[in-house]
Order: sequence, then structure tokens, then C-alpha cells
Amino acid sequence: MKSDHGGQRDVDATSPGAPAGRQIRALRRARGLTLKSLATAIGRSVGHLSELERGVSPITLDTLDKIARHLDVSISWFFSAPDPQDRPEADIVVRRAHRRQINLSQAGVREELLSPHLTGGLEMVLTTFAPGAGTGADGRERRGEEGGFVLHGQLELSVDGAVMLLEAGDSFQMTGTGRHWCRNPGESNTVIVWSFSCAHF
Repeated sequence: MKSDHGGQRDVDATSPGAPAGRQIRALRRARGLTLKSLATAIGRSVGHLSELERGVSPITLDTLDKIARHLDVSISWFFSAPDPQDRPEADIVVRRAHRRQINLSQAGVREELLSPHLTGGLEMVLTTFAPGAGTGADGRERRGEEGGFVLHGQLELSVDGAVMLLEAGDSFQMTGTGRHWCRNPGESNTVIVWSFSCAHF
């Protein structure tokens, strides 16, 4: 890392931090955001953000922090994914210690990415809902096919107005577009493995 003329510290595009740009692009696309929308949100030009994603310009930690906040992840997200060249299994296996957290702003909800990357056609997420916690009244938008398996606890699931109560061992699948919401109505944690036909966290 080095300091730029403004005194901020940069992630050098030629250093091991260079994959941060690829992580930004993958997560931005998973969120369904365009270059323009993210650039506007963080107060940067589209051209500058494109250069950051391609690794041709250094990224200041201030800019990276703004990107992380808008994409609802920790700033460490962009450095915690191993480079596939570092270990042969990196594109296939996610070890428990290497899971990355997403959607940090949701109170009572812990979500961890089980997939090794966000560039494939299938993504998996491990979600833990504390008692009473859920996706909120607005729910989540579906953009494709998704489903889940309840590992522990209870899950109240509402899909297109139909409300269902699932127990440990139950599974579900949703197709098409629309919104759904879910919450933990029980007194212990609810743990779910989600699968998505396309990344959209």
C-alpha cells in the first residue's frame, strides 16, 4: 500500500490487493447495480469506478469504505477471498474459516456466502435468523429461481400472499419474479441454506 497526494492510503493495482477490483465488480453485479448507479452513490465518475474494477487505478481506502457501505459488506470482504492461484481448491471449496459475511445491516440476521465466488450461475448462502428476526415487511425481490433448506428452527415464509410455517428438515423453492419475506417465529435461532440461480444478495 502507498500514500497518494491527498494523504489517503491506496490499494496498489499491482499488489495482492488488485483482486479487490474484481470483487467490487462481482458484488456490484450480484446486487443488480450498474456502474452508473454505484458510481453515483459513492460520488465517483463511471470511468473512475470502471478503472477501479479493472485494476488499472489504485483504490483509496476511503473509496473502498464507501463502496463496502453501499454494498452492505465489511471492507475486509474485498481482501478475504483467496486468489485461485494461492490454492487449487479455491474455485471449488469454501472452508468454514473463509466464509464471507454479507448484508451486515440486517439486525438479528447473519448471512455467509457458501459459494467460492459470485460469477457462476448458482450461489449458496447460509443464513441465521435470531428469534423474531427476518427480512422485514418489504421482503426481498426475486430475480430468478431460489430455494432453501431449513437446518434448524422454524421459518415463517410468505410468497405472493401465502404464508407458510416450515420446520427443520423442510425445504422450499420459488420461481418467477415478485417479493417474498420470511422471519423466525421461534425462540431459538433458525438456520437456512439458500440457493440462488443467479447472485442477488
